[in-house]
Amino acid sequence: MSYLVLARKYRPRNFSEMVGQDHVVQALSNALSTQRLHHAYLFTGTRGVGKTTVSRILAKSLNCQGSDGQGSITATPCGICQACSDIDAGRFIDYTELDAASNRGVDEVQSLLEQAVYKPVLGRFKVFMIDEVHMLTGHAFNAMLKTLEEPPEYLKFVLATTDPQKVPVTVLSRCLQFNLRPMAPETIREHLQKVLQTENVPADAQSLKLLARAARGSMRDALSLADQAIAFGAGRLDETLVRQMLGSVDHTYVFQLIEALALGDGKTVFETSEVLRLNGLSAASTLDEMSAVLQRMAVIQAVAAAAPSDDSDPEAFDTSRLAALMPPDETQLLYSICLHGRADLGLAPDEYAALSMVLLRLLAFKPVSGQSAAAEKKTLKNLRPESRALLVAAAPPEAAAAEASPAASTASPSTLPPGQQLHVVSHTVSAGQPLMSEQNKPSTLTAAQTSSKIVAIPVRLQADSRTEVVAAQSGGALLAPTEEGDFWQQTVRQLIADEAITAMVRELALQSQLVARDSDQWLLRVERDSLNQAGSRDRLASALQAAGHAVSLAVEIGRVTDSPARRNVAQAAERQLAAEKIIFDDPFVQAMMRDFGAKIVPGSIKPG
Repeated sequence: MSYLVLARKYRPRNFSEMVGQDHVVQALSNALSTQRLHHAYLFTGTRGVGKTTVSRILAKSLNCQGSDGQGSITATPCGICQACSDIDAGRFIDYTELDAASNRGVDEVQSLLEQAVYKPVLGRFKVFMIDEVHMLTGHAFNAMLKTLEEPPEYLKFVLATTDPQKVPVTVLSRCLQFNLRPMAPETIREHLQKVLQTENVPADAQSLKLLARAARGSMRDALSLADQAIAFGAGRLDETLVRQMLGSVDHTYVFQLIEALALGDGKTVFETSEVLRLNGLSAASTLDEMSAVLQRMAVIQAVAAAAPSDDSDPEAFDTSRLAALMPPDETQLLYSICLHGRADLGLAPDEYAALSMVLLRLLAFKPVSGQSAAAEKKTLKNLRPESRALLVAAAPPEAAAAEASPAASTASPSTLPPGQQLHVVSHTVSAGQPLMSEQNKPSTLTAAQTSSKIVAIPVRLQADSRTEVVAAQSGGALLAPTEEGDFWQQTVRQLIADEAITAMVRELALQSQLVARDSDQWLLRVERDSLNQAGSRDRLASALQAAGHAVSLAVEIGRVTDSPARRNVAQAAERQLAAEKIIFDDPFVQAMMRDFGAKIVPGSIKPG
C-alpha cells in the first residue's frame, strides 16, 4: 500500500478547512452565496499557501450537484457527488489545469482556448486553471486577452502566480485579484498539532515551533518538513532531533552569545562560535535565531506588558532577563548588524569566517561608557600647546568641558574664533562625586580629574557674517590668507593648467602652504605625513624649475591655514552662497514660499 504524504492527504477539500486565508475565503463564500460571480480570478502568493487548492474548491463550488443530485452553486460543496470527487481526483472533464511553466507558448494557449467554444459536458461551468501564469510568453498573453475579457457565460478563468509583477496589466485589469498571504508561525504550528494528533504522532511544543519557523509561511513546506521529521525521528517529533535535522541552532547557544555580547565578553563569544562550528551548525541559522531573540527583546523593552507572565514558554524567562540586561539602543544595533551580516554570508569564502566577522562587528560597535572621552583625552595630550588650545576652543561643549585645563580658565573670550564665546562654570567637582553622563549613567571622577574646574565651554552662536557662513560650508577649516599664499596659489594653478604636475605631486602642491621662500629654497608645510614623499618633492621641484623657479623644496609637518585646496573650497562655498542668495531673494520664489508653502529642495541649487 502506497503512502500518501501529509501535504496531499490533508489538502483542504472545502473553504471551512482552509487555514490562514480568511480574507479570501470570506470574499469567495459571499460571492458564491449571492451568485455575484466574476468570469476571471487571479490568485497570487508565495509557494504552498493554497492557490491551487482554492482554485479546486472554487471549481467544486461552481459544479457541485449535491448528495441528492439536485444541488446548485454553493459555498459549501458536498465533496461526495461525482463532480466533487472527480475534481479532487483530477479527472473532471470540465476542469482543466494548464501548467504555464512547461506550456508557455502561444500554441498551447491557443489549443486551450479552442475548447472554450464547447459547452460543459458534465458540469455547469468549464473552469480553465492556468498555474504560474506569469511564465507565459507575451504572444501567449495577447492570444488570450479577447477570450479572457469576454468569455462565454459557462466559462470561468482561474489564474495563479507567485510573481504578479510579471503579469501584464492588460490581464490584471480583466481579473479579480486575491493575494494569499504567508501564514503566521502560530497558525502553522496549530495546524501541525492537529494533523499530528490525527496521525497519532507524538510531538513536543518546541519541535512544532521549529518546523513552523522553518516553513517560512508555507503550509505545504511545513507538512513536508513534518513528514521528514517523522521519518528522521522514527515516528516521533523531538526538539533535539528536529534541530539536528534542520541544522538550526539550539537557543541555549543563542542566549549565551547575546549575554556575552551584552557583557562584552569576547572570550565566551568565540568559544560559543567554535562550538557551533564543531557541531556543524549553520551560520545563517545562528544569525536568524539571534535576530528573532533580539526582536522579542526589543518588544519587551519597548512595551513592558509584552513580557510573558506565565511559564508556558521555557524561553520567555531568558528573553526577559536579556532584555533587562541590555540597553534598548544596543539591542537595536545588534539586531541591525545581525540582519546585515546575514545578507553578507554569501559573499564570504567561508560562512564561519563570515560569522566570526559579524560577531567581531557586534563587539567592536558595542557602546562603552567613557571610551571615546578617554581616547580623545589621550590624543589631546600628545598635541602641541597651541594646537591643543585651538582644538579645545573649537570642540563640542562636552569635550571642551572634560579637557579644559586650569590655564584655560584665564583665557580671554576674545582669543576664541568668531561666533563662539566662553561660559565659565565655577562649580568644582569633588573627588568621588558621581557625575551624570549623557546616558544618565553615574560615573565617578578620579583624583586627577577633580583637580581642574569645568571651564571654557564654547557655545556656537548663529553666524552673523558672510565669512562665518563660508567657513561653516567649507567643513569648518580655518583659512587665513597670506601674501605667500596668493603667490603659491597662482603658481600651483599655472602648473596644473600646463599639466606639469599630476596625481600625488598635484595633491602635494594643493594641500601644502608656502611658509617662506628664499632665493634658492622654499619651505612648504603639509598636515599629512603621507604627502611628504621624496619622489613627490623631487617631481614638484622639477616642475617648478621648468616653470622658471630654480629652487629646492623643504617640507615640514604642521598646521596648514592657507593652501590652494582650502582657497578652492572657500571660493566654491562663496559661489554656492551667492547662488542660494539669488534664488532666495527672488520675488517670485518668496511669493511661492509665502503664499503656497513652497520649499526649496536642499542641495538642488548649484552655482553656474
